[in-house]
Amino acid sequence: MKKSVPAASPDAYVAALDGWHRPLVESLRRATLAAGTLDERIKWGHLVYFSNGPVLLIRAEEQRVLFGFWRGKRLVELEPRLKPGGKYELATMELREGDKIASAQVKKLVKAAIELNRSVGDPTAISGDG
Repeated sequence: MKKSVPAASPDAYVAALDGWHRPLVESLRRATLAAGTLDERIKWGHLVYFSNGPVLLIRAEEQRVLFGFWRGKRLVELEPRLKPGGKYELATMELREGDKIASAQVKKLVKAAIELNRSVGDPTAISGDG
């Protein structure tokens, strides 16, 4: 995988995308931002959304777009395509060319993830390395 300079802003991140990635990321981003109050940043080279700690990420890769939640293991019953892995309670969904997820489903997941951070706390603080 080639190393690239991170985008200067979330808008620049999306503007740099092409092909099927751009409309998918635009749709995920629009529904995510409509779901609740979030701080949108470029972190670790992709879109990351914060509310009392990190809530979710959107990362465009060559063959897929990852849509992941720090407390995603707790959201699997809302969205079975979420696959657990990584640190904390992370679970991600791989979206490939032609895959769809309804805006209403994105909003439902994001709202639930924001509420988890509100009620349980910053997911990165659990292990003390946040």
